[in-house]
Amino acid sequence: MKRGILGIFILTFFFLFSFTTKVNRELSEIQDPTIKDIVNSYKKAITEWPKPDIDYGVEWKEFSPIKSDSNFFADQDRPNVILGKMLFFDPKLSKSSQVSCSTCHDPEMGWSDRRRVALGNDHLLGERNSISLYNIAQRQSFFWDGRAKTLEEQASGPLGAHNEMAMDVNTLPQKISQIKSYKELFQNAYGDDKITYDRIVKAIADFQRTIKSQRSRFDKFLEGKYNALSDEEIYGMHIFRTKARCMNCHNGQYLTDESFHNIGLTYYKRKYEDLGLYNTTKKAEDVGKFKTPQLRDLMLTQPWMHNGLFNDLEGIVNMYNSGMHMIDPSPEKKQADPLYPVTDPLLKPLNLNKEETKALVAFLESLSGTKYKMRRPEFPVE
Repeated sequence: MKRGILGIFILTFFFLFSFTTKVNRELSEIQDPTIKDIVNSYKKAITEWPKPDIDYGVEWKEFSPIKSDSNFFADQDRPNVILGKMLFFDPKLSKSSQVSCSTCHDPEMGWSDRRRVALGNDHLLGERNSISLYNIAQRQSFFWDGRAKTLEEQASGPLGAHNEMAMDVNTLPQKISQIKSYKELFQNAYGDDKITYDRIVKAIADFQRTIKSQRSRFDKFLEGKYNALSDEEIYGMHIFRTKARCMNCHNGQYLTDESFHNIGLTYYKRKYEDLGLYNTTKKAEDVGKFKTPQLRDLMLTQPWMHNGLFNDLEGIVNMYNSGMHMIDPSPEKKQADPLYPVTDPLLKPLNLNKEETKALVAFLESLSGTKYKMRRPEFPVE
């Protein structure tokens, strides 16, 4: 009898040990892992996750969650932020007094405008899609071509642009000074009521620094709530990190490498041509390179890409699946035209099947968590 009980105990222990070992050992050690094996390999601390597929020489950072912004409402009550918020939403900062920063960066529309390209003064169209302001304080450069290096430069650019706000920035302080209520706001923010262009720009930048994504189900998963994502979404995250090669560019806390890449959408010498970073650096190797966008709150900021031509997430995945090297020049063509753009070698055919594509899209959709939509303030009128 005792031997029988001992035998059952040994068999039970062996079974549980075998099962635990399979779950906890490296995914690479499991021959032909199932989707369930893959999903289970991520239901543990991030430090124990399977390593992503990263090309040699690529600098990358592991995913990390964002925290709840417990200071948000306190920040909104800071005098410099109150002033910046008023200026951001006030159309009087434009030549026509009809266009504000919020025309292209509307909190109701993911701090973008849901247009293909921006619509500005005199209904003039811009050439690029308006980048969302979510988490803009975390960016290392600004605009699709990186032409601004500080948030103050970014805030300044549209004010004088002829197809945006078209304001003569030299006369803007005088225009704002005619509104008595603004003098009190400047007094509170800066200690005196002097209104200068630099102070206007700084206040707008200070307000923009408070625009942040709220936590998503993705963040909860990263912190150990493993039922926050479905198995399909977790599998999609694995595809994102491995076969789809996304983490070569989209990594870290905000899923961006803060760099610039040519993904094959330059439209060189065709309609929609945009030379991207080259317009800033004038270096031939930068033709067609654009800033890697952050992916948080992705579903609130469509249409996507620098030209705003894409509004279907599955279609974008299918595009990347192709490898995007269809229009690379031959060596002879490149020699004859040094500016002819070449798609980044980080992009390669992915051979994703329908199940993998569907899972990847599901994961990307899980990155959106912001529900709060800031109300427009009653800005000074006299």
